[in-house]
Amino acid sequence: MGYAKGRAKRRDILDQATALFGEAGYRGTSLREIAARCGISHPGLLHHFPTKESLLLAVLEHRDEVDQERVTAGHPRGAAALRRVVDIVALNATRRGIVELFTVLSAEATAADHPAHDYFVDRYSRIVRELEAAYAEARDAGDLRPGIEPARAARDLIALMDGLQIQWLLGDPALDMAAAVEQHLRSQLLS
Repeated sequence: MGYAKGRAKRRDILDQATALFGEAGYRGTSLREIAARCGISHPGLLHHFPTKESLLLAVLEHRDEVDQERVTAGHPRGAAALRRVVDIVALNATRRGIVELFTVLSAEATAADHPAHDYFVDRYSRIVRELEAAYAEARDAGDLRPGIEPARAARDLIALMDGLQIQWLLGDPALDMAAAVEQHLRSQLLS
């Protein structure tokens, strides 16, 4: 019973930290604010996450784990793996807080002294490699239009998704992020 309660409290802390980091940014949020929102003491929060940095990294890693499970379910390759990206974009359209958190923190983390700087550098490097591999597999299977270079296509796809998220967050009511990414991929893929 205690273990389940501890896991539930940890999940609540992650949820509340996600919301507050999304609203005020990492630097604009204190552990005391997160603890208050969770209905626990500051020392109680520190029992689960000993530093603000450890909490931030747990929030980011949790988001990536959930998304990674969704993208890799069934082990799609090539064009099928690229099409899974549309699913993530559609999911993001239903979770504004997560998108705000990611957008705010990725911008803050461009500063080399930000605690999530290395996380975002590593994350973007990994995602570029994964997408480049999917584009190369699509090319090798004959599913990629001629002239599409996998490394550049991977970076362009990430830039498109991040740019669409910013426009969506700024309130473009007509923006369908998933449809835009799907159309982009249709212009690159033959099947």
